[in-house]
This record gives sequence, structure tokens and C-alpha cells, in this order.
Amino acid sequence: MKLTIFSHCTIDEISRNDNAVETPGGPGLYCGFTAKNMKFDVDLRTKIGPDFSYHSNLEKRGIFLAQDSLSNNPTTRFLLKISGTDRELFLKARCDPIEYNAFDSDGVIVSPVFDEVSEEVLGNVKENSDFVLLDPQGYLRRIDNNNKIFLEKTLLDLSKINAIKTDPEEAFYLTGSKEKDAMLLLQKKGVKYVLYTNKQNITMLVKDRLYRLQIPNMTIGDTTGVGDIFCAAFTCAFLKENDVLWAICFAVGAAQSALETKGTGLDKIPFSGNIETNAAYLYNLMKFEQV
Repeated sequence: MKLTIFSHCTIDEISRNDNAVETPGGPGLYCGFTAKNMKFDVDLRTKIGPDFSYHSNLEKRGIFLAQDSLSNNPTTRFLLKISGTDRELFLKARCDPIEYNAFDSDGVIVSPVFDEVSEEVLGNVKENSDFVLLDPQGYLRRIDNNNKIFLEKTLLDLSKINAIKTDPEEAFYLTGSKEKDAMLLLQKKGVKYVLYTNKQNITMLVKDRLYRLQIPNMTIGDTTGVGDIFCAAFTCAFLKENDVLWAICFAVGAAQSALETKGTGLDKIPFSGNIETNAAYLYNLMKFEQV
């Protein structure tokens, strides 16, 4: 099976506990490596600059960048200042937008980091795909005078989006509401599966039911990319099994596995066997309610 991902690869400068590391990142890599661990082929639609020196890291994991992914401009670069589960995000460089070219895959993740996937490109993806998961963060992000990222209310056409992953802040800026009300509004906009992640509490709205799961308590380290791992695990599990309840358990299990590694950056990509163990345990803990 094949997964197509529209998102910038990034260079992330991660600062945590007065320690700083530089690592390749972005949803393209976190989603792509997670999908590869789930035995999917990965078609990565991205842009990188001449400063991106991690090609061999990608190729060792079976991800190869097309020639049209290369730009003369610098790779999109972020500075992440992390404290517990909170983080401040700064944009240091921004690469070229991603164009739309025809593709053939089983499903698509669209996850821009800073507006690199235009709404026109998103529209083309929706028209030509059977399954699209959207992480809308990059459509909501703006920068202040210090290049610090903040979110702004944004109207998006969510028709023909099969699944959306949002946190409380993103859901508010998409709908003007919070929690269950925000999820219901996203559903009314056309989304079939609404995934709402509030730190360790995960809720999914499907038709008239809310399903709830919780990642077990643990010491939280670097959370960078955990949401992307969640998205890829959900998408791949759903495409394989066509079972949304198993898919959400697999997604939460993947996030749990990633956090359990205590790794920084891409070191936290979980293995499929660990995810499946967590997912099977979580499946029996799922709660639901009518809405």
C-alpha cells in the first residue's frame, strides 16, 4: 500500500532543559518513517534547500526525494523551545510552496507546517483521493515581529476531508468553539472522523458517538512530531483494516510508544510491534458516549 504526504521537511533546532540539538523533521519525515515501519510505500511531496544534509538518513529508511523536491532556497527551519508539554515555536526560514502533480496512492496526509500547501492544491488533492487526513496547523499559523508562531482564525473548506486531527487551540481557531462543540462544528463542515488531541486525552467523533482514550501517565520529554506519528498511524491502520476504532487505538498506541522512547526528534519513531501491543491494550479501555 502507498501513502502520499504533502508537507515540508524541516530542519528543527530543539532546545530543551538548556540542551539544544539540530535534527531533520517536519510531518513529511515523522509521518513517512512511521508509515514505512507499517510497511507502506511513501510518496513524499515536499521542498528542501541545499542546506538539507540528511538525504542518506532518509534513504536508509526507504524514503527518496524526487528531483522536483529540490529548491535553491533554504529548507524550512524552526526553533522549538520546549518545557514539559509546552513549547514555543519560531520560524527561521521558509522554503518554496509545494505544487500539485498527479499521484496514485491509497491515502493522503496533508500537513503543512507554514502554509506551503495552498488551498488550491488541497482542493486538487481532495478531488483526486479516496482518503484524505488533514492536520490544519500550517493553515492557521502566523508569525509576529520576532518570528514567533501564533495561530489566527482561518476559514477552510473541509468538504471531502475524511479525517482531521486538531488540538484544542487549532479547533478553536477553525470553529470559534471548544471541545465537543468544536468537534460537532468540524463534522458539520464535512469531516467524517474528527480526532481531537488534548495532551494525553484523545477524543474521536464518528457520526453521533464520541470515543475517548487516554495515554497513560508518564514523564513527558520531547513531544516534537508525536502528532504526526499519531496521524500516520491512524491513516495507515485505517487504510489497512477499514476499522476506525482500531485505527484510533493504533494512533494513540503509536503516540504512547513514541513518548515511551524518551527520544528527541526522529529518534522517537516507534516500531509497529510496540504500537500494536499498546493498541490492543487500549482497545479494551475505550469509552464512548452519544452526542
